[in-house]
Amino acid sequence: MNLALNARDAMPNDGKLTLETSNVELDDAYAREHPPLQPGRYIMLAVSDTGIGMSADTQAHIFEPFYTTKELGKGTGLGLSTVYGIVKQSGGYIWVYSEPGCGTTFKVYFPRMDQPAEILGTKKGSSQLQRGTETILLVEDDPQLRQLTSAILAHCGYRVLVAGSADEALDLCKANHREVELLVTDVVMPGMNGRQLAEQVARVSPQVKVLYISGYTSNAIVHHGCARRRALVPA
Repeated sequence: MNLALNARDAMPNDGKLTLETSNVELDDAYAREHPPLQPGRYIMLAVSDTGIGMSADTQAHIFEPFYTTKELGKGTGLGLSTVYGIVKQSGGYIWVYSEPGCGTTFKVYFPRMDQPAEILGTKKGSSQLQRGTETILLVEDDPQLRQLTSAILAHCGYRVLVAGSADEALDLCKANHREVELLVTDVVMPGMNGRQLAEQVARVSPQVKVLYISGYTSNAIVHHGCARRRALVPA
């Protein structure tokens, strides 16, 4: 998804996005030209665009966290570093081929598994999904997301206090300040944003932990002052 979004952004005046997969066998000669790749059989995924392309200097930095060529407010630079992490965690490799004005191709190589997939059965006496009992204050201004998230948390055993705005959340926190253990709040909301709400909640209940959620992670983390926080989950 991140590679496709990058390709889209590289084609502001329209273009062609091509996704390609194939079985490939990479020999010793290819491995010598592409260290640290090991020779062997791989599944190749290629994502190509006909966009603006990249210079050699840009290509040297694209997988670095927070590196971006986009203007302020258009991204955090986490997309390609996330891609790199996923590929490496899967034992794979990734390369980019690009020239200014000639588009870009990312090639990802995942180790090929030739044995059949293991069929996992339900083991007798297997452990059940852990359930929570704590009280969570959920703050989400979108009614559908608020209802869905609340239902999921309640299904997992949590007591959920639900608020559609920061002001409503503060009232609930003051009325239940001894019970609330976690604030789960949207970052971007009308009026008071998630960071500002968390600061107000901390004055009422200093022990409350905070989990930020957002559907606007391309700019919500930095531009709403939440980058220094440890937890932010895309909704």
